[in-house]
Amino acid sequence: MPERPDQLFLDFQSVLAGRYSLERELGRGGMGVVYLAREVRLDRPVAVKLLPPVRAGDERLRERFLREARTAAKLSHPHIIPIFAVDEVDAFVFFAMAYVAGETLTERVRRRGPLAPSEAGRVLREVAWALAYAHSQGLVHRDVKPDNIMLEEATGRALVADFGIAGLVRGAAGLDGGEVIGTPEFMSPEQALGEHVDARSDLYALGAVGYFALSGKLPFEAEKATDVLAKQVTEPAPPLASVAGVPRRLAQAIDRCLAKDPAERPQTGEALAEQLGLALEQRRELPVGLRVFVKRNARLGGVGGLIYVISIPFIMGFVGSLFRRGDAVLWTFAAAITVVPFGILLGRARRFLTSGFGPEDLAAAFRAELEYGREERIFEYGRGPSLYERVLRLVGIGGLSIGAVSGYLIFNTPYPGPGPWLAQVFGWSLSAGLLSGFVALVRLQRRIDLDTRIWSWLWQGPVGRLLFRVARWFVPAKSLPPPATHRPTELALAMAAEQLFEELPRDTRQQLKDLPDVVRRLEQDAQKMRGRLEELNDALGGMRDEGHGKAGGGGGGDSAIGARRDRIVTELENERTLVHNRLADAVKALETIRLNLLRLRAGSGSVQSLTTDLGIAREVAAEINRLLEGRREIEQELR
Repeated sequence: MPERPDQLFLDFQSVLAGRYSLERELGRGGMGVVYLAREVRLDRPVAVKLLPPVRAGDERLRERFLREARTAAKLSHPHIIPIFAVDEVDAFVFFAMAYVAGETLTERVRRRGPLAPSEAGRVLREVAWALAYAHSQGLVHRDVKPDNIMLEEATGRALVADFGIAGLVRGAAGLDGGEVIGTPEFMSPEQALGEHVDARSDLYALGAVGYFALSGKLPFEAEKATDVLAKQVTEPAPPLASVAGVPRRLAQAIDRCLAKDPAERPQTGEALAEQLGLALEQRRELPVGLRVFVKRNARLGGVGGLIYVISIPFIMGFVGSLFRRGDAVLWTFAAAITVVPFGILLGRARRFLTSGFGPEDLAAAFRAELEYGREERIFEYGRGPSLYERVLRLVGIGGLSIGAVSGYLIFNTPYPGPGPWLAQVFGWSLSAGLLSGFVALVRLQRRIDLDTRIWSWLWQGPVGRLLFRVARWFVPAKSLPPPATHRPTELALAMAAEQLFEELPRDTRQQLKDLPDVVRRLEQDAQKMRGRLEELNDALGGMRDEGHGKAGGGGGGDSAIGARRDRIVTELENERTLVHNRLADAVKALETIRLNLLRLRAGSGSVQSLTTDLGIAREVAAEINRLLEGRREIEQELR
């Protein structure tokens, strides 16, 4: 209990005596004071929210508070804080709800900074589920904001508070004596204008919540509440990706919630939860073996690498003193920079194969590592180059140019060469150019993770294929494969089909000799369709974002541009449907081949049925090839 409780605390406790025992004030705002209390009869902690007495004196407001609180008390959902009781005693109007041990989303972001994308996506999806349920019961929250989202300490679960309580005056959108009722930073445009609000207004507010949770910033800020409301109505929200390093799908989901036109937002909480689920699924964790390989084992470096590089001259000196031959020293140096690194990488490739992974898993692993690295770099260094980096880039380009010219002059000046003074200038210029190039390379590494790109290229190129081919000679015949949840469906099916094919008798394999090529082609075609699907989703998101940015512009030219944009969106949606169908066809053909291989191995299938399957698979691949060729022709015409 507070050491010096105020008069409101004392008066309220006097009327609650025997039912609730107030312990302390948890917080207060324009629409209520919240106290931590104990419910005497059940001996449990509860949070009691009291309508401020100055507002409780308004009979109309009092009745509406009670009516909407009783409506909200009927909600029963795992992500909504339940209301236990709604009551009025003398001049006090209040309700008691479950006490959640934890902190609000606002407190969490202020205390520890923006949420990680995976955590933010989960919290937003849980809130979207809660809103979807409330909307299905005919209740619109009207004040979705971080202060009304609790994060449970024990589980991290998100719970929404104050359903139906906030918007009591003019739909939570108007001005009452100059005071804004509601929270301007999270109001939808229609709510700010005092118009009718529905479920989509809550989803706009949830978009603003997501923006804050992921960036620590608000979409719209100003000194006066009226200025914030004006921005909500007239200005497009800055794209989330412009202020925070966030996965593409998650950023797109948030940006679409913040569309000015309700028709451009997700239409239901279920639809938004599904979009957030896709964003979370896209970022599912890679197996630890893959993470360790791409982060450490795929590379040469660290303290051990540094010690090895420093020791090379000493080794060369020792060999020279031992054999007293220059060619021995040269061969030692050649082996030190080729054979030894190759042997180290060969051992790591063998260990990688022994753990059950294969070279086909590396593309997804390096792609995920680059994506995570990109987000970290955007968070740490910002999206664009700083002024310092721009200056450094110019210095690097200038230094490299001077160094290149100096090197050319040094090696191409006719005998007897440049004079001592000029040679010294050339030498210093060459050194400065090399130093500038090195510095520019270090700064480039900060932006694009050059290190990971180089090792990705090496392991997926001819050197990597050679390493894995040799390493297979030293891998046990049976190694336990890890769960392949990170693999695309088509890759997992293709790998299973190829393994089943290798287990068939030799004469059967001879009859089905085209099967591996067909399976490989189907898998590659499915990957191309999946990549194209991602491109189309990105393009559609960009077109919609462009439409949001130009909403409210007006004018005949804008209407023509809008009609053209709508036509392009329709064409992209049609192509997306076609690509999705072709992807499904390719995966279905792979699945059919795998199942018939299983039947053949079990003795219940036939080579003839598999031959028929291969014919169908070729037709599917040909159809995908025609689709890709048509796309290439269209792109050439557009260029």
